[in-house]
Amino acid sequence: MASQARKSALLFSGSDWDFAKLSRVYDEIETIGVEELRLDIYPVQMEVISSEQMLDAYSSVGMPLMYRHWSFGKHFIYDELLYRKGARGLAYEIVINSNPCIVYLMEENTMALQALVTAHAALGHNHFFKNNHLFRQWTDAGGILSYLDFAKSYIARCEERHGLAAVESILDAAHALMEQGVFRYHRPPKLSSERQREGLRERLEYEERSFNDLWRTLPSSSGKNKPEARDEVLAERKKSLKLPEENLLYFLEKNSLVLEPWQREIVRIVRVVAQYFYPQRQTQVMNEGCATFVHYTIMNLLFDRGRISEGAMLEILRNHSNVVFQPAFDDRRFSGINPYALGLDMMQDIQRISTAPTAEDRDWFPDIAGRGDWRDTLLDAWANHRDESFIHQYLSPALIRKWRLFVLADGADEPHYQVASIHNERGYRKIRSALAHSYEIGAKRPDIEVVDVDLLGDRHLRLRHNVKNGILLDGESRDATLRHIRRLWGYDVSLAAVDAETGAMLSERSTKEL
Repeated sequence: MASQARKSALLFSGSDWDFAKLSRVYDEIETIGVEELRLDIYPVQMEVISSEQMLDAYSSVGMPLMYRHWSFGKHFIYDELLYRKGARGLAYEIVINSNPCIVYLMEENTMALQALVTAHAALGHNHFFKNNHLFRQWTDAGGILSYLDFAKSYIARCEERHGLAAVESILDAAHALMEQGVFRYHRPPKLSSERQREGLRERLEYEERSFNDLWRTLPSSSGKNKPEARDEVLAERKKSLKLPEENLLYFLEKNSLVLEPWQREIVRIVRVVAQYFYPQRQTQVMNEGCATFVHYTIMNLLFDRGRISEGAMLEILRNHSNVVFQPAFDDRRFSGINPYALGLDMMQDIQRISTAPTAEDRDWFPDIAGRGDWRDTLLDAWANHRDESFIHQYLSPALIRKWRLFVLADGADEPHYQVASIHNERGYRKIRSALAHSYEIGAKRPDIEVVDVDLLGDRHLRLRHNVKNGILLDGESRDATLRHIRRLWGYDVSLAAVDAETGAMLSERSTKEL
């Protein structure tokens, strides 16, 4: 009788799925996620797709609507070849940061795996997308799908009107600059028309008060070539163009003298897409850790309550273990730190510190140790941190020991590595800082900005690369990128490499030399 009662309480049995089972499982998972984990999610739209459709989504950066470009086809062929040969598997799901949140499930998944990825994507990723401050600040979940639909149709119309080659040339150049086409900080709010009129009136009143007709009798050209005058002109020029500008695509879109309106719009489309994905690069550990923690917690609760069979739970745990597997540093399979594994371990460690802290935990985390309700701590972390700050705030000595983390000093002039930080009080802090710094997006991408251009003169666009730790750009890719910038700018472009600490000029390259 007990076994029959348990069997009747199961959400599903067997490996085959249908939409009724998917709906029943989702309802149960959503109830636990919202009521017990206090998750706040967008409405969910689940779609089941084939492996071919999954490969297609891979090639177009995971978006359901995307304009055409040859690079997407190239990625499709490459991924398909690896998949057909068995060299690479496919993701079990893809989730879109949109409202409603769209979750694509693979039709080849078993029912147990569908339950796992539903909890992972439809609850975990969904909550993170909706609540993390970076996604709230930089993305528009409610408008991204309609914007991509507009972008796809607009570029298709441009191809019909101006030709494939002309559109492809602009897209190639814009794609080459996508990494440098994002704002890392909020733009200042635009002034309203009333505020603009008020500012104009204030400037005119100031000019009237300070006007003196005697200045008209002075020679006007004698001081133009003085250093002070040149510096003043340069400062005024930079102020009018709001230089330096970190977003190259934005600057080119707004100031290029050779781009036609349709070309500017294409540059803007690429810039908007690049900005949409910017938060995801800063939150991979947190995003995947949140989703993995949510699916692991929900699946265990369902099993404990008799809603999932032992066979299904074994399959779920096997797939979960594959996802969070972390090879050792000397393992041939090692390719870096697995964000799923690190994120899950840190969030489970927060759960442990909140409920069963050690004396060491109380010293390191006095604000959360022993509070009991780990949900509040995790919800706050998911909402207010990115990878760098999350690791800097919550990586514990216990987890450092578990992961056997240490810091290696790799001096370019030294013949050997040096173990710079080990497992002691000072070492823990240095290890945590070093690991957090490795997730700082500014440490991974070149810091390049527009510093000057004389629109009334030779229109030479001057860029500056602020070199950190002596790491220069690869010469071949630098020259290719400069050609793309010149394509969008229309005039000569130069890039100066400047040491970020000393300000010393390290090198300079101009399109005149290419």
